[in-house]
Amino acid sequence: MVAAVVALALVVAAPPRGGAQVVPGGVLPAGAGADLLRVHNSARAAVGVPPLRWDDALAASALECARSLAASGQFAHCRLGENLWMGATGRFSPTSMAERWAEERRFFQPGLFPEVSTSGRWQDVGHYTQMVWRSTTALGCGAAAGADGRTRLVCHYAPPGNKDGRPVF
Repeated sequence: MVAAVVALALVVAAPPRGGAQVVPGGVLPAGAGADLLRVHNSARAAVGVPPLRWDDALAASALECARSLAASGQFAHCRLGENLWMGATGRFSPTSMAERWAEERRFFQPGLFPEVSTSGRWQDVGHYTQMVWRSTTALGCGAAAGADGRTRLVCHYAPPGNKDGRPVF
């Protein structure tokens, strides 16, 4: 049996009024991509770092990764400078997924990466630190739902953050 993969591209560049913005690989209702970017930029504003801008090339690579993960049923990084999230299809919006990453702030402590978590595990804050990494300037995301009933959200960042021995912001 061949599993169908449903893909969504997250787009923020001035969606047309009253409709969805069509991009290669998918359609997302107007405003959803802007909301995802807003979650990122809200987390960044809270710590005084400049906002991110949307990058279509990053969105395309994130969508390609999301599709591959959904088709294979796997959940693994495709590249550096990437945040991943997986949850039951239809249960979580991309915005709520990104908000979960931002909630990792509760375990964050200032310092040099990877020594930036009150738990002693950088993995407990790694999504958040990528979101707010000072030198990161661009974001692009894609999501795909697999036959396993789970959606994978992938966000790609440039330049990538979470670099050992460097401050987050």
